[in-house]
Amino acid sequence: IGLFTKMYRVRWGLLTGINPLVNPFYELAVRRNSHAENVALFKKKRLYRALNSKEQTCLWCFFFNHQAECANFIRVIHNFNKTHVYVCGTGAFHPVCGFIDLGLPTEVLSWKFDNKALDSGKLKCPFDPNQPFASALIDDHLYAGTSSDFLGRDTALFRSPMRHLENQYIRTEHNNPFWLSEAKFVGMYPLPDTSDPDDDKIYIFLRETALDTLSSEKVIHSRVARVCKKDVGGQRSLINKWTTFLKARLVCSVPGPDGYQTYFDELQDVFLLSTNDGNPPVVYGLFTSSSSVFSGSAVCTYSLADIRAAFNGPFKHKDSPDRYWVAYQGKIPYPRPGTCPSKSFDPMIESTKDFSDDVIGFIKNHPMMYKTVHPINKAPVFIQVNAGYRITQIVADHVIAKDGPYAVLFLGTDVGTVIKALSVTKDNFSADEVVLEELQVFEVCFPFLKQLYIGSKDGIVQLALERCNTYGTSCSQCCLARDPYCAWDGTLCSRYTPAPKRETRRQDVKYGDPKTQCWDQEDYTRHPLTEKKLIFGMENNSTFLECVPRSPQTSIAWFIQRSLDDQQVEIRDAPRMIKTRLGLLLRNLQQVDAGIYYCKAVENTFTQIIATFHLKIILSDLMVAPLRAEPSEGKGKDTRNGTRLRYKNLLKLLNKPGATVNEYCEQVWRNGKRGQNGKTGSMLLRGNVRVRKHSLHGVERKIVGSGKIVLERVRRQS
Repeated sequence: IGLFTKMYRVRWGLLTGINPLVNPFYELAVRRNSHAENVALFKKKRLYRALNSKEQTCLWCFFFNHQAECANFIRVIHNFNKTHVYVCGTGAFHPVCGFIDLGLPTEVLSWKFDNKALDSGKLKCPFDPNQPFASALIDDHLYAGTSSDFLGRDTALFRSPMRHLENQYIRTEHNNPFWLSEAKFVGMYPLPDTSDPDDDKIYIFLRETALDTLSSEKVIHSRVARVCKKDVGGQRSLINKWTTFLKARLVCSVPGPDGYQTYFDELQDVFLLSTNDGNPPVVYGLFTSSSSVFSGSAVCTYSLADIRAAFNGPFKHKDSPDRYWVAYQGKIPYPRPGTCPSKSFDPMIESTKDFSDDVIGFIKNHPMMYKTVHPINKAPVFIQVNAGYRITQIVADHVIAKDGPYAVLFLGTDVGTVIKALSVTKDNFSADEVVLEELQVFEVCFPFLKQLYIGSKDGIVQLALERCNTYGTSCSQCCLARDPYCAWDGTLCSRYTPAPKRETRRQDVKYGDPKTQCWDQEDYTRHPLTEKKLIFGMENNSTFLECVPRSPQTSIAWFIQRSLDDQQVEIRDAPRMIKTRLGLLLRNLQQVDAGIYYCKAVENTFTQIIATFHLKIILSDLMVAPLRAEPSEGKGKDTRNGTRLRYKNLLKLLNKPGATVNEYCEQVWRNGKRGQNGKTGSMLLRGNVRVRKHSLHGVERKIVGSGKIVLERVRRQS
């Protein structure tokens, strides 16, 4: 399991639905008065110790050195009612479940756990804290995709009653690899198919070892499965088994120019994004590649209409082991396998126990659909290849921008970062991927608002969906960010709220063109966004000009203007000038390197100056005499160490904002005066520098074009 165990988008109210791996059960203490920007860290507080496991488990943990897993990791947490949540933990390889009393919403958040009212978590929670797992609490029943045995060999889809009534456990078929084969469950969601509540279904997303391929090697396929919520099993066959279980393949691939597809086969996470227009939600799937040639992640979107079309299509069939998989052409029994029983559909079929033996036998041997489910527009909306990390979690948010609705992606990685990305569909139906920012979380605390919650074994982080203040203080920077949450209001880059009376706000998510949005706001081609910085560099030494763009889509170009009469010349790669992602490194400085350096951000066809540096070179021979302390009368003294220290102090002082050479010289002369015991110092002559060491209380600095420094002393009569 990666660093992030689950990410959830929470708009208001109590934190629920978060699934962090914590040990054992913890209380979330909310820091509501955080003074930082947008992130709040939820500290963990242990409520009780992990339960003692059986003797065999303790010996197993000790013998195989699995002490880290021999604890109680929370894997299930769901809303049960207004005051309680239902939780399950691994219980040191003996799963346990119970209720946590949160109190009323008007009360102070306080977790109360009754460890005396525990029940078994078997078939509800995995034994192993590292096993992929998904669950959903629907109508007092817990749906869980997990293993039923300690070794994790029997993975199945279970439905367990919350109360021990006459209801029995329902599961997938035993020892039938065509139903499930080494399945890893990712997510499950209840979705209505029609206006009849008896027709409601549960959609399950998973990945498994594919048995419907011609390859002799192990192949992983991603699936979407579904069952009817009212399924109670068969009467004579498939007793206490699903009688409506069907599955179809999810495909996420990049089409190539030669017709070949590059597949991302392994589903890692799924998120259903609902809209405010009443349309069915859009399914966002996060996939990774199983190829040994490259590693990458992709996000594909699917419509529920395409998924339902696959389940309403032909069934997959194979006559014998040496035949190919084909679409079933024979007679399909009534009612069609996978249909949910209801009085509105057929008054004679009120329950799945009323299904005929033909229906039960058919779905037992044909659980797989022939048609595959392809993504919207037949291509991913986001791709990340050979990035050095894996994307493990996905959350999407629907936001209305000035030029239309957009879906913003929040992607959690296994190195503790969150990528905020956007896929823009242009007028020619081509997709443009925009990475808005990449954040390192679990470090800083920020206050509450509309937030993204990220859980790990160390705690929970709250992250704002929008961070408009990070996009600078100019209209062009705000427009170039292409963040649908943000717009330029004439003064700041702030959160955008759709309103008829706010048409003056500037925003262009689709193209990100400041020339059309900010034409009357600023002269973005001539004036830099920051003040000119004065930088001193020592001859034959190195200096670094820092320039980091705010937008990940920006490329940097460096220019130099050696004098006011010269033109700006672009800096190409040279042995002494090295361009990095953080700035420009100048090595072995020479007098010809003096001048004005411009750091220009280039994005699409737009260019702007984001940093300006005025570099002045101090000749090394001019600094030898003032930096060398005089020997005492009649004694020799090695001043090399002192010179070296003073030289470092000089560079440190000169690179401070507002620092002057006067301050350093006055410090040196005061130190020299203390060493001379009040005696008048001798005259130092070197080049064009003429300084007499006296008790100076003020100096003035003049810089000439040659880079030489002339110091005029001002003597104050004591």
